[in-house]
Amino acid sequence: MSQGELRLEGVHFAYPDGTVALRGISLNIGRGEFVALLGPNGSGKTTLSRLLNGLLRPTQGSVLIDGVDTRRRSVAELALRVGYLFQNPNHQLVSATVRGEIAVGPRARALSAAELATRVTWAAELLDIVQLLDEHPLLLTLAQRQRVAIASLIALGPLALVLDEPTTALDARERLAVMELLRQIHATGHTILLVTHEMDLAGEFAQRCLALSDGELIFDGEPAMLFGDDETLRRASLEPPQVAQLARRLQAPQPWLSVEEAVQALQVHMCR
Repeated sequence: MSQGELRLEGVHFAYPDGTVALRGISLNIGRGEFVALLGPNGSGKTTLSRLLNGLLRPTQGSVLIDGVDTRRRSVAELALRVGYLFQNPNHQLVSATVRGEIAVGPRARALSAAELATRVTWAAELLDIVQLLDEHPLLLTLAQRQRVAIASLIALGPLALVLDEPTTALDARERLAVMELLRQIHATGHTILLVTHEMDLAGEFAQRCLALSDGELIFDGEPAMLFGDDETLRRASLEPPQVAQLARRLQAPQPWLSVEEAVQALQVHMCR
């Protein structure tokens, strides 16, 4: 199994109070995929995402990271393979400077000073935060803090990233900027699992969508297939993005996934 591959086999999870969060989840996310995990609040999205880096362990079934059962690895060991971004970046910012924040993980690996500096610079350049390296993370904007948190993850070198609602509370410009950064990271060969409730982002950026409802996986396929599946959308309490709804009203052969796709389709139609 290649690095960056995530697999769940018959996974069930229940919290200590008896609340059942996941029921019989089986799926495989291959290296280099960009996958959106969708579903209403309480559907099990965050629980599933935290199983992937060992913050939670399955009640039944197996979670495999690069072919290794998470029960056989510590959270620290799993962090070298799967980076996890919390919904609130403040929960993982612990240093007095951005430079120090990015260096936290690599420093724990006892890297040489030269290798440590190289990793910090590489991550800062990729996330476009070199100019912030000497700033205090908590004095930055939310969007900048998100970038710092992501940089601190990739500096460790994992080939898979799990991001829990990374665009929450961001304005439209910041939201798009974060997603474009994720697209760039994905282009370097990283596996991306994006937990989101924003269907337009799923359609425009993800290659594949997973939909949960009441702890069960009810859809696994391409965004266009999901946006055209009324029954699954109803069960998962999801609405297709406006651009996909427009495609349906205009009787397009399939849902549009982005504004750019809609514009191109309409231009072709008008030229006929």
